[in-house]
Parts: sequence; C-alpha cells; structure tokens
Amino acid sequence: MFLAKVIGQVVATQKDSKLTGSRLVILRPLQIEDGKEAKLVDGKNTIVAVDASGAGVGQVVLFCQGSSARQTSGMKELPIDAAVIGLVDHVEALSKELYKAGK
Repeated sequence: MFLAKVIGQVVATQKDSKLTGSRLVILRPLQIEDGKEAKLVDGKNTIVAVDASGAGVGQVVLFCQGSSARQTSGMKELPIDAAVIGLVDHVEALSKELYKAGK
C-alpha cells in the first residue's frame, strides 16, 4: 500500500468495456521527508487509478498497485494496475502528525 494525493480525474469515453462505470483518478504518490522537519512531500510521478472510495481532489488516499489492485472488492476482472482502497484520516510518523483530513 502507498499514500497519494488525488490531483485530478480522467474521463475516457472509449475504453475497455470492463471499465465502464469505473471512476478514474490521477494520483500523486506521497513520501515522507525526514530531514530537519518531517513532512509529507509530493513524489515526481503520477498514476491513474480506479477509485471505488469516492475520493475528491486534494484528499490523501491509500492505494495499491499490481495484482494487489485486482484483489479489491469488485475489481478482480478489471484490467487495472492501481486502485484507491481507502481514504486517509490521519498520518503520524517519526513522532509527528504529518496529515489530518480537513486541515
């Protein structure tokens, strides 16, 4: 599992028929910078993921990639490589609160 921020969405009217009805979001993976002041920072890449959790732009989410993405409920038959599997409420690491939803 990984942390990411939802930075947008993708609309594709022509796609594999198994993806019909699936919501696609653009994720920017997050990493913990543990320098002088620990904080969550944006990674450099972006990922398109299927989102069944209803995440909005700006929210921090948990996502998985690879065959694990297809283990998510209702996604076994989908041709996907990434799925949002949870909405994050709070992140604490290195004895510091790094994220709290709604802040």
